[in-house]
Amino acid sequence: MLERFVIIPGLNRPVGLDAIIGLVPVVGDLIAGVMALYLVWEARNLGMSKWHVGRMLANIGFDTLIGAVPLAGDLFDFLFRSNSRNLRIVRKYLDRHHPETRIIEG
Repeated sequence: MLERFVIIPGLNRPVGLDAIIGLVPVVGDLIAGVMALYLVWEARNLGMSKWHVGRMLANIGFDTLIGAVPLAGDLFDFLFRSNSRNLRIVRKYLDRHHPETRIIEG
């Protein structure tokens, strides 16, 4: 929901709550950043290494920091998908350390 909630007609590009909430200067980006921390918390509960968790926190911090810049930050939120990056990190970890959870995508 944070990154692919609705599709913008004409552009055919998904946008999520992160970009929509981010339209509110500074506070919106902070709220989106706090919501993104849930995935990091779950990653920590899975026992992921500090390196992986640090990368995830860096993605969120970078997204929140740049997203807080008026106008340019809104465009950045539209293009940079920190939550998708973090989900990829979690999936790679699960595929490597818990192969029984792997989903075959076809």
